[in-house]
Amino acid sequence: MSQPPPPNQPPQQPGFGPPQEPSEPQTPAPSAPGTPPTPPAQPPQQPPAGPDLNKAPQPQPGYGYPQAPGTPPPAAPPTPPQGPGYGYPQQQQPPAGYGYPAQQPGPYGQPGPYGQPQQPGPYGQQPPYGYAQPTVPMQAQAGQPGGGRKVNAQMAIIVSAVVAIALIVGGGVWYANSSGKDDDKQTTAEGGDTKGGEGDGKEGGSGDGGATTGEAEEKAPAATGSKVLFQVPSPKVPKGVTTISIAGSWLTDSVYAKSGLSEITGYDRKTGTKKWTLDLPGPVCAATPHLTEDNKTAIVHKPAMPSKTDPQACTEVAVVDLAAGSKVWTKTAKSGTMPVSFNNVTIGGGTVAAGSTSGGAAWDLATGDERWAPKTSDSCYDAGYGGGAKLVAVRKCGSYDQRQLHIQNVDPKTGDVLAEYKMDEGIEYAAVVSTDPLVVAADVGDSAGDGSGISDFFSIDNKTGKLRARLSAPGDEFAARCDAIYKVENCTGVTVGNDRLYIATEEHDSGGDSYGQTNEVVAFDLATGKQTGQRADAGENYEIFPLRMDGPHVIAYKRPPYDKGGQVVSIDGESFKETILMENPSTEAVRDVESRMSPDYSEIQFGQGGLYMSSVYASDFTSREKEYSVIAFGTE
Repeated sequence: MSQPPPPNQPPQQPGFGPPQEPSEPQTPAPSAPGTPPTPPAQPPQQPPAGPDLNKAPQPQPGYGYPQAPGTPPPAAPPTPPQGPGYGYPQQQQPPAGYGYPAQQPGPYGQPGPYGQPQQPGPYGQQPPYGYAQPTVPMQAQAGQPGGGRKVNAQMAIIVSAVVAIALIVGGGVWYANSSGKDDDKQTTAEGGDTKGGEGDGKEGGSGDGGATTGEAEEKAPAATGSKVLFQVPSPKVPKGVTTISIAGSWLTDSVYAKSGLSEITGYDRKTGTKKWTLDLPGPVCAATPHLTEDNKTAIVHKPAMPSKTDPQACTEVAVVDLAAGSKVWTKTAKSGTMPVSFNNVTIGGGTVAAGSTSGGAAWDLATGDERWAPKTSDSCYDAGYGGGAKLVAVRKCGSYDQRQLHIQNVDPKTGDVLAEYKMDEGIEYAAVVSTDPLVVAADVGDSAGDGSGISDFFSIDNKTGKLRARLSAPGDEFAARCDAIYKVENCTGVTVGNDRLYIATEEHDSGGDSYGQTNEVVAFDLATGKQTGQRADAGENYEIFPLRMDGPHVIAYKRPPYDKGGQVVSIDGESFKETILMENPSTEAVRDVESRMSPDYSEIQFGQGGLYMSSVYASDFTSREKEYSVIAFGTE
């Protein structure tokens, strides 16, 4: 049950979620946002304080059950609480929803609103040019404990058009001038005192696929209070264009790199000074978080800027040198005579691999030589790949009503299958959470019910292809999400290490006399599929999200209450003791920017005492004069 807000607190600020890509247009109907509920005279009865964190996984009904043609997809993913953050007085908003098929945006975003004409989606539908279906915050509905993630599917479709109107009225993601010389100090992250609180606190590289290697690198600074290092202004989208992907951000020892409209820029990690800019002919559609030891990464981009008459497809696969700020090579692939428009890209074993609904292709990372490409004679196709320590393909076989997914550990040089696990028929999508150990997430029988894309995790032996364990993670209890439809290795709220899976629980009531909300990070044993009993609490009115591993430790971000700054903590992999690494400023101007960078729908990088939060879309859905695409914090 949702709780009324505490009295005498500021009103909720409208938030902004990334736009969705509906499969068919919907006619918007104007609707004004609701008003905050009036607190009852007596506090309502408290529901249970969160999920049972110690019970063994329960069998999920409908496991592997084939879906009949025309069966509606899972409910739309709810939008994250935007605005000032958890613990802030809530407004009643119409639940977010969207059309058929369901799609979940993620850190690297969905294909842009222009669609991909050459590559129709699973249901063969494409939206018209310029149609974008953004989302607004969805608050907990009556009778839905645990933060209100579930959405009634019919209601979601009915209100989906209303959401776009609400967003235009409500505002969007903020940006500001990166020069740090803006005169309006009250509307930028520079306003007021930029020092946060003090505490004790630890780093680790991103994108290692979840395997635990080496010692923890992050060390607690003497003072954990951070300051705003810099911010990057939002790029202006071309006239007549609603939304463009700006997916992709990377962190090296000296550079923070971020995609723009048709460029990637490398910024000095501490000052925000531009060190280099790599011009691209079109926007970045998808990017891998993985980096090589010499700081190379891979992207997919469009061959030109989209226009009203030519939306462009995501045909260009490129390797980028983040140290030099240059492009190493660019390649394309064909399925028959048609150029392939790719949905995702990754790096593993010296190979760049990209997947699509037309199949997958791969190239030598160093030379760009083709290693394999789609074959029109194939009855199966590689929808996408997971990278890092190994290269894993999610291969789709069979027709829609008899779909079977093959999870394949492949030789990165030849594409030969080294080991394979065949999932039960009827599971339409799967995401690779980690390649070593191999962990895959799926929504079995559409039973998650909340649009997260996850009802179960599968722990697989990547040497034999045998199932080690199945981990039940019901959508109403756990807060991880995966965009398995397009971005095969795009999952948030979960990480893997120590042969365990670390996952955020759903937000729930704090319990007792408090009206606050909170959640936890808990651990599953990948050998047994059972919870270990370990848990790290977010604290009242905070919500905690695991970001990645740092050796044996878990790095997590805490989304704050309305009156505090966010935190970064290190969780000891064995004792689960939390150490604060960073606490951000609590001034209103800074909080207003940070709170709009939701962990589910933004890119968050942390390392060497620096926290970098960025948007994955640039859009004209805003009523703000100044907006940020990046905000960076540092303790040194």
